[in-house]
Amino acid sequence: MVNDLSATKQALLAIKTLQAKLKALESAHEKLLYEPIAVVGMSCRLPGKADSPESFWQLLQRKGDAIAPTPKDRWPIEKYYDADAAAPGKMVSAEGGFIPHLYDFDAAFFRISPREAVSLDPQQRLALELGWEALEHAAIAPDSLAEGTGKSTGEFLGISSIDHWQQVLAQPTDSIDAYLATGNTHSVAAGRLSYLLGVNGPSLAIDTACSSSLVAVHLACQSLRQQACDAALAGGVNRILTPAASINFSKANMLAADGRCRTFDQAASGFGRAEGGGMVVLKRLSDAQAAGDRIHAVILGSATNHNGRTNGLTAPSRTAQVTVIRQALAASRIEPVAVSYVETHGTGTALGDPIEIGALGDVFGERKGPVVPVVLGAVKTNIGHAEAAAGVAGLIKAVLAIDKLQIPANLHLDQPNSHIAWNDLPFQLPVESMPWPSTDTAPTAGVSAFGFSGTNAHLILQSPPSEAGVDSNIYGQRSAAEKSYLFPLSARSPAALNQLSARYAQYLAAYAEVDLADVCYTAGVGRSHFSCRLAIVVTSTAELRQSLIDTLAGRSPSNGWSNCWQSAERLQTMGSAEAIPEKLKACAIAYVQGERVDWSALYSAGQYRKLALPTYPFQRQYYGPATAGPTAAAEK
Repeated sequence: MVNDLSATKQALLAIKTLQAKLKALESAHEKLLYEPIAVVGMSCRLPGKADSPESFWQLLQRKGDAIAPTPKDRWPIEKYYDADAAAPGKMVSAEGGFIPHLYDFDAAFFRISPREAVSLDPQQRLALELGWEALEHAAIAPDSLAEGTGKSTGEFLGISSIDHWQQVLAQPTDSIDAYLATGNTHSVAAGRLSYLLGVNGPSLAIDTACSSSLVAVHLACQSLRQQACDAALAGGVNRILTPAASINFSKANMLAADGRCRTFDQAASGFGRAEGGGMVVLKRLSDAQAAGDRIHAVILGSATNHNGRTNGLTAPSRTAQVTVIRQALAASRIEPVAVSYVETHGTGTALGDPIEIGALGDVFGERKGPVVPVVLGAVKTNIGHAEAAAGVAGLIKAVLAIDKLQIPANLHLDQPNSHIAWNDLPFQLPVESMPWPSTDTAPTAGVSAFGFSGTNAHLILQSPPSEAGVDSNIYGQRSAAEKSYLFPLSARSPAALNQLSARYAQYLAAYAEVDLADVCYTAGVGRSHFSCRLAIVVTSTAELRQSLIDTLAGRSPSNGWSNCWQSAERLQTMGSAEAIPEKLKACAIAYVQGERVDWSALYSAGQYRKLALPTYPFQRQYYGPATAGPTAAAEK
């Protein structure tokens, strides 16, 4: 008994107990401080019709050059273009990286009135779409994140452009309505996404210019490690609406005449502007594993800093870049030798490229003995410089490269910059797609973003740990049993449901070997469910695809139910198959009648993988200046 001990021994015992508790607390704190952050979902809208991670990867693999003439809905290029950079009021480039749907938006889907939608900055519209798609890509039902569910989700959005704000303020003051401030203030861009999802975690808009979105990811990782939130959406958006910034960059000799980033090339003379956006869904690794999330990569560590005083306000600092990379490596607890690939900032400027390579050389040139060269990538050579969204574009590219174990080629690299001592540096510039370098360590990459504000960011990515405790044979045995599964699909309108059905039919044609149970499970637990519904009971992916095709063609599948058809005769013929298990039939009928289904209970037996299934087809309409006219019809 403790009471039988002398006072001295009791004191010693108390000290040992306190020491043990302190050690446990320190261990728990260190675990949180260094816990990897899992990337469980992604979305993007980038030049070259890269409107999903999959299409973005296809663009990179085919060496796609996404630079194109300035669209007519931005400004009359003949009025503002001049090959002479000194010409007043003119820009030296007529091309750039652009994305469609400038003023086209599914306001009804996001519960925004038409009047409010007209005032809404296209960047806010883009952020809403990307946030929703990233969650669906992660197989996280957006409506499952609302307050009261015991979860906290943060929003971290890089945003810098004020083009729309300038346009609105240029209008007569009598046209100002109640939505001007909320439609254009950057803080609301992040806050609106939190409001949509009903989440109460940190909600921040970050403007550090070209490094904004990577700084947003860094802050999201910090927030997760500090347990300020349990999940986070992080990324950035950029839209180019007016010629003002391009004229400014021309006068500062920053803009490339042909609109292309010739990163590390002898002909590099400036960057090409681009717009777009990207978003990632982040969780602490342990939480992602517990939830059975699909983990694309893990962020080991990250860092940010500032150039301090340099040769000029916008001039980069080699010293600061070296420091931020070393800080990110230290936060990741790895040595430079572990890094095989760096997605560079790589704007393609005569000043910036040599400084960036010099900084990378200072860090990775310290490795001793024979080492595999570090491969340097530059996504800006494909899509241009997306400014506030540039960092997350590089991050998504790096995640995809790790996932595919392939490194895409850099474009426009005809002759490496002669001002860089390439022969003395441990770097490789890929001009063709190449396999990930073979090393003794897990595939590891760095991603850089440097803002002309002086704020730098760098993070370290690695391939996810192998799945533990999952018997892959379960999936094959489960499919071989040819059990019946309920496939649910929903949308806000019959038109959207048809388009979503078509997307799934295309997906099943492209991925015929995908596990049916995983498809049905993900469609149930990983989506919000709307009023217009379709439920199909199937035993194979081929049967599911054919049932979707039949439904789209107006033929009534006997294994399906829907509440979106006006024909009573068709309603009677659907769901007439006799071999359907009664439990699934009852569940399907309840679902199309609008009842809430406990999908987790339906799939409680066995293990299931969350898949990256097709995302919602937004029904866009034109909400913009009355004089501009529609820029595109609703997405087909």
